[in-house]
Amino acid sequence: GKFSAGVVVMLTFLHAADFHLDSAFGALTARQAAGRRRESRELGFRLANYVNQNGVDLVLLAGDLFDSGSAFRETGEQLAEALGQMNARVFIAPGNHDWAGPGSPWMTVRWPENVHVFREGRLTAVDLPEWNLTVYGGEHEILTASERAESILTGFASTEDGRVHIGLLHGEIDPPQARYGPVRREEIAASGLHYLALGHIHRRTEPLRFGKTLCAWPGCIEGRGFDELGEKGFYRGTIGGSGQISLEFVPFAQRRYEILEVDVTGRSPRAAGEAALPEDTVRHLYRILLTGETGEGGADVRGLQEALADRFYALELRDRTRMAEDIWARAEEDSLRGLFLRQLRQRRQEAEGEAERETVDEAARFGLAALDHRDLG
Repeated sequence: GKFSAGVVVMLTFLHAADFHLDSAFGALTARQAAGRRRESRELGFRLANYVNQNGVDLVLLAGDLFDSGSAFRETGEQLAEALGQMNARVFIAPGNHDWAGPGSPWMTVRWPENVHVFREGRLTAVDLPEWNLTVYGGEHEILTASERAESILTGFASTEDGRVHIGLLHGEIDPPQARYGPVRREEIAASGLHYLALGHIHRRTEPLRFGKTLCAWPGCIEGRGFDELGEKGFYRGTIGGSGQISLEFVPFAQRRYEILEVDVTGRSPRAAGEAALPEDTVRHLYRILLTGETGEGGADVRGLQEALADRFYALELRDRTRMAEDIWARAEEDSLRGLFLRQLRQRRQEAEGEAERETVDEAARFGLAALDHRDLG
């Protein structure tokens, strides 16, 4: 029931981008990095299940699906197999990481019949008359700024033929440097497209409108580091009969990167850390920043790491705490401890920057721990 007498009733589409399959995951252990690469190859099959269970008709993949043009052979083959399982028409516009050069998966892998890859550096059209729809796309080309004064949309306008017009590109709108697929907002407004599905920006944007054209970046589908935080996923949309587009964001990532700041002032670092943790962390990757003031024992990052590590897929702890002022007050004592603290306090006052002061604070902690016969790990 998708059309009657040539008029589209309602189409459902999925717009995703920036899978970056075969990423190195360099910050993880070798075992975890290999595990995450395996997981990311399953992404296509998870998406196929979603597409088929939710009756999605059209899948728009806006580039950088592979992290490089020389992805592992099986990564390309598995993505092709997954896309072939989709009961949908699939369109792909390669990006700057996975441009369709010689040896790239777009050239070497056999893509199934329901998949169309836009391999040209200009816009070409695919007509879907049964849906009263035309899809336009082009490959991202990396050129120098002087070579690419024009954007791929320069001079483009879809014909007003009563059809719905969808564009698929990998690039930025009016970027400061024109190297990566620049698209001009006035060209979007003049394009006559109902929707422009974009890739390249890893952070999801709220949909933007230029003229009558709606456009959006879904962001990367899985975070790969602490510069890609929070929920990741794709846009699911509907196309109404007269071309009106509605979008909703669908979180889909298996693992999230999160940064949590924990103030340990007046509490044991472990109690403060445990109190601040959300419930569901075991699948995710966290960086915890310890802030505030600690006593002589310091934040005991190593002990805390061991205590909390099994609650996360990966945990990174950073000590941003400072020693409480009253520790330095004991510098007046007539004791070995007092003498030690007086000398360090002098060094701290003469310190030239925050890093040097932190080093002095650490020396004070280690020294006091030694004097108290504490375990330094």
